[in-house]
Amino acid sequence: MVQNISDLERLKIIKNGEKVKPTFSREEMGNRNAKLRKYMGEKDIDAVLFTSYHNINYYSDFLYTAFGRNYGLVVTQDKHVTVSANIDGGMPWRRSFEDNIVYTDWRRDNYLYAVQKVLEDAGIKKGRLGIEFDHVNLDLRKQIEDAFPEFELVDVANDLMKFRMIKSKEEIEHIKNGARVCDVGGYAVVEAINEGVPEYEVALAGVQAMTREIAKLYPHAELRDTWIWFQSGINTDGAHNWATSRKIQPGDILSHNSFSMIAGYYTALERTMFFQDVSKKHLEYWNINVEVHEAGLKLIKPGIKCKEVCEELNKIFANYGLLPNRTFGYGHSFGVLSHYYGREAGLEFREDIETVLEPGMVVSMEPMIMIPEGQPGAGGYREHDILVIHENGEVENITKFPYGPEHNIIKK
Repeated sequence: MVQNISDLERLKIIKNGEKVKPTFSREEMGNRNAKLRKYMGEKDIDAVLFTSYHNINYYSDFLYTAFGRNYGLVVTQDKHVTVSANIDGGMPWRRSFEDNIVYTDWRRDNYLYAVQKVLEDAGIKKGRLGIEFDHVNLDLRKQIEDAFPEFELVDVANDLMKFRMIKSKEEIEHIKNGARVCDVGGYAVVEAINEGVPEYEVALAGVQAMTREIAKLYPHAELRDTWIWFQSGINTDGAHNWATSRKIQPGDILSHNSFSMIAGYYTALERTMFFQDVSKKHLEYWNINVEVHEAGLKLIKPGIKCKEVCEELNKIFANYGLLPNRTFGYGHSFGVLSHYYGREAGLEFREDIETVLEPGMVVSMEPMIMIPEGQPGAGGYREHDILVIHENGEVENITKFPYGPEHNIIKK
């Protein structure tokens, strides 16, 4: 019988229950890891320790909840093991592509002790260890260096980001489902909009509709992280402003943003709306932003550079004297990302991005301008569609919710 805390085990294997139905096929996950291992061989990397939400999820189908603890995925040429905390029980094993090892809280260094155990079982005692320089903080890097003095640390983050930028057929179908869920959220938001209704109530209505739709499509999935940003009036000035208790009033500019999250994959629908009426100046700015949006949709095609898309769209805003009113880039890549993890920064429509668009990429077109409070037409204007670039060069818009003044002046 264990009498004190020092006698408790440092590591556990918790195979509790059965493996759940995975998000993707075994072939899909096998292909991802085969490509990773090929890369490791070419770069002479003996093992990779992933620590980020996005790469652990991408290569293992397990999305952790940190709550101050470290998580990991160790990949060698013949080992694939997620590293999770004891607080999660057997869930990480049930959702991991292959193996899982659990570390306990009874000693402070048990996390890296678990990583050491995986590498020892793989027969790896020294060499080159791949980590994500853009995710590992200074404290954790020092701990890794101390725990693995015989290893050279190698950055794999940027190279593997480029792998994630090209989506498989299964990923594209998954993203399409997410886009359809966002449309469901959009229609629920429209139903909830009315005079005197607070922003958060509108957001709640959309989140509930999306969550229920995800549960129908993926009854085996975790239901987590789906959210809505619904803003009104002055709160529309930022694209990432959270819902407040502000109540909708006639003539308000509204911003609707539905974000479905399915197994770590983010999709989005964003629309400018008005309640009851729209002023002449508001309508003018809205139509200009729609003009830029439609021009951007036409520009997205294989062979064009991200920066070139920006250059063309900037000309339109400049012609109207609105270039200084832009608030961010014109769009970005989709896949394993959220507002708190993941970013395929190499595939964004910004002036400093040289990436050439190619088949398999999934990107958004989402121009936004902001007119400061106190000026005629004040508020933030943005539209957002998701486009898939297919192998034959076809560009498919998978967002079906309508945009523009003809559809989104909400009268009740």
